[in-house]
Amino acid sequence: MKEKLMQIQTDAEAKILEAKTEAQLQEVKVAFLGKQGSLTEILKELPKIDPSLRPEMGKAVNEVKNKLTETIEARREELRLKASEIPADFDYTLPGTLPPAGGLHPITQMRYDLDDAFRSMGFEIYSEDDITTEYYAFDNLNFPPNHPARESMDTYWIEGHDTGKPEDKLCLRPHLTGGSVRYMQTHKPPYRFVYPGHVYRNETTDARHERAFFQYEALIVDKDFTFTAGKVMIKSILSKVFGTDVPVRMRAGFFPFVEPGFEIDMGCLVCGGKGCSVCKHVGWIEIMPGGTPHPNVLRAAGLDPDEYTGFYVNIGLDRLVMMRYGVDDVRLFHGTDLRFLEQFH
Repeated sequence: MKEKLMQIQTDAEAKILEAKTEAQLQEVKVAFLGKQGSLTEILKELPKIDPSLRPEMGKAVNEVKNKLTETIEARREELRLKASEIPADFDYTLPGTLPPAGGLHPITQMRYDLDDAFRSMGFEIYSEDDITTEYYAFDNLNFPPNHPARESMDTYWIEGHDTGKPEDKLCLRPHLTGGSVRYMQTHKPPYRFVYPGHVYRNETTDARHERAFFQYEALIVDKDFTFTAGKVMIKSILSKVFGTDVPVRMRAGFFPFVEPGFEIDMGCLVCGGKGCSVCKHVGWIEIMPGGTPHPNVLRAAGLDPDEYTGFYVNIGLDRLVMMRYGVDDVRLFHGTDLRFLEQFH
């Protein structure tokens, strides 16, 4: 048995030196030290030999096991160090391999492009928390007490904070306009700022609507600002974003926070104005409400509506992205399908 043990040790040490990879080394370890390995089989034979020889043989087997274990670990470390070495014939003139990198989400890129466009026109960038109060979301914006937008069918109210005074009732902001009032309350006029961010609506999702989506609000308040200048501003911004002249039309519309109010449409770039599912086959798509801030909104901000006027727009950022890339379903931008998103890197 002693000769057999020595032969196992000799064979194992030779196999360990022959191993060129950690995977091969692991195979050697299993073959000699595993549950079905050669050394384990020797241990199983110990009860069959003369009892007086068992202690000596058991000690010898353990010594060989410890020796092989040390040799295997030493060889493993040697292989790891060798793997990090640069081969002698390595060509240093070859170009390197860049690590995989991500890119900006198309909605984020659109927001940055709008930021740049508005900054070039002297606007400040403003931001605020996603949670607001009924006071800022509705009361300061001239929404009547019984307006349906205040109901849970439209607005996400925060459980445990959905009763009491308007100043105490909390909700996920259903629009950005309340933040604009907060800005005006804490800054001195005249105002020229934009306010991008997430908004939340309790509504059914489809190709044009999401429950959580992006808006981009712009507001100018000054003593002398003409309505015509507002329309010029819209056309200028869209032209900068899309790199071409974009058809724009304004239709009369009602919103509690503007007077007069308008629905502002742009020519559908998905179909070129011919009509498609995105524009409901009319060639135009609504991208923003707009108009002159309502006198009650200016009063809520601490301004005299007889002294100040202005122009307001709230851009549907997601829809602009759909126009830019000719995509007919907004849900694709809010999904996690990398096959779709990687196209924009």
